[in-house]
Amino acid sequence: MTTALVGRTRVRGIETLVLDSPATRNALSRALASELTDALGECDKDDAVRAVVLTHTGNTFSAGADLKDPPPPHAVPGLLQRILELGKPVVARVAGHVRAGGLGVLGACDIAFASGTSTFAFTEVRIGVAPAVISLPLLPRVDPRALARYCLTGETFGAAEAARIGLVTQSAGDADLDEALAPVLDGLRRAAPKALARTKELLTARVLEALVEDAGELTRLSASLFAAPDAREGLTAFLERRDPPWVL
Repeated sequence: MTTALVGRTRVRGIETLVLDSPATRNALSRALASELTDALGECDKDDAVRAVVLTHTGNTFSAGADLKDPPPPHAVPGLLQRILELGKPVVARVAGHVRAGGLGVLGACDIAFASGTSTFAFTEVRIGVAPAVISLPLLPRVDPRALARYCLTGETFGAAEAARIGLVTQSAGDADLDEALAPVLDGLRRAAPKALARTKELLTARVLEALVEDAGELTRLSASLFAAPDAREGLTAFLERRDPPWVL
């Protein structure tokens, strides 16, 4: 029997989905991406679910695509679309680090809270690729100057900065993350389900439109970059824990 990679609990209408592959830093493998997409679909069909909290075990929310067991090309765009189309709000609860493709998942969520010790980085350029598909939910939501800086440099930044630029809704700072989230979840429990669905449609319409229109082209771009010599060298250097030859 295979071990589930997505845990599930429910309290007063809030379904919590837990990315549970800490050994791989919750990287989006073929299995994890598939399980998460399926779990979200089940939540969408369940009238008893008012909203979804997406969180994680271990010290990393998600390290992005699993480089040793990558999902098929359509999987990540499909996951992002599933989050955006879900007829219920999706709230990210980040109590650790987020890297690369994990930031695309974060960007697709409707609300995102992060602990004060969480860190973030668009590391794609450092291994010779680009944040292609994951840019789609981020471009309409994140400060463009800040996004340019962090996507082009791969720098690591903290939760306060993530909140300032719109990557997350709020940094909990020194406060308890669950205490910070409590009024948000209480508000969602007080909202009419159909009103929540319609309001989410209004808020995500442009993000979803861009994803549907451009995902195919950017998926092809990502595939071409991963097949190029720079990516092969960058991935090898990453796995060998050394600098690639372009580092000055």
